[in-house]
Parts: sequence; C-alpha cells; structure tokens
Amino acid sequence: MSKFTHLDESGNPSMVDVGKKVATQRIARARSIVVLTEEILNQLEGSDIQTKKGPVFQTAILAGIMGAKKTGELIPLCHPIGMDNCNIEIGLNEKKEVVIDCTASVMAKTGVEMEAMTGATIAALTIYDMCKAFSHDIIIKETKLMAKSGGKRDFSRE
Repeated sequence: MSKFTHLDESGNPSMVDVGKKVATQRIARARSIVVLTEEILNQLEGSDIQTKKGPVFQTAILAGIMGAKKTGELIPLCHPIGMDNCNIEIGLNEKKEVVIDCTASVMAKTGVEMEAMTGATIAALTIYDMCKAFSHDIIIKETKLMAKSGGKRDFSRE
C-alpha cells in the first residue's frame, strides 16, 4: 500500500531522507497551457508577442528557468538540487493555445519533476503578467507532468 512520503510516523511533515539513495540520471518534462484572447493573439509577430515590457515568450522562458532553479526555496519539503539543465519551449497548438514545455534534468538522488512543473507554471504566470494590459480574460488552463525517468519508476502520459 502506498503512503505519503512527506509524513513521519506521527503524521507530521517530514523531508524525505535521500541520503542512502543512489544518484541516477533524472529527467522530467511538464506542460502548462495558457489560453489567450484573440485580441492578444493578434499581437503575435512571428513567433512572439512584442510588448512595452519586451518579448513575452522570451521573457517567460527566462522566468521559467529562474523559477525552476528556485523550486527548493518555494516548496517546503522539496530538496534543493543543482539542476544540470532546464529547457523551456513555447509554441501554439492547433487550438491556438500557448503550450509551454519545461524539461529539467539532473544526476541526483531525487527527481526533478517539481522543478519542471515550477518552470512551466512560472512561465505561464509570466505570460499572464505581460499580456494582462490587453485583457484579463487569460486562462492558465492546466499544468501537468508529461513524463519522468530515473528513480523508482518512470512515468509518461504520451
């Protein structure tokens, strides 16, 4: 039977002890989807939206990477890790939704799925922040783990 790993025997919050685990290559990819209004999408020039604050998607990529690097500071029981790599890709799908994919990797005793999810989420919030001058009718529709490898078990939605 599975149990919550961040609770001790008394039910109190507890950081998982990874001291005896073996370091392995860990990779995780998360996705956030943002729905923008037609008014905002009409501002698209090439592959980005230009605003007085700067290029929206390029800024969101930088913010997402910065957010992923701070995951251990933001989520109380998340181990601080030195990621080996973090990559964010932003594009439009067939429904004209903004798709943000964040891939994080590390050779470590713990996974990077929280870093990937944080990176995708911070990128989505940055897009909202930079586009809200056009409209507040922006929806951050979802954030989800798409795949992870390394550790006890692999996972993939695809």
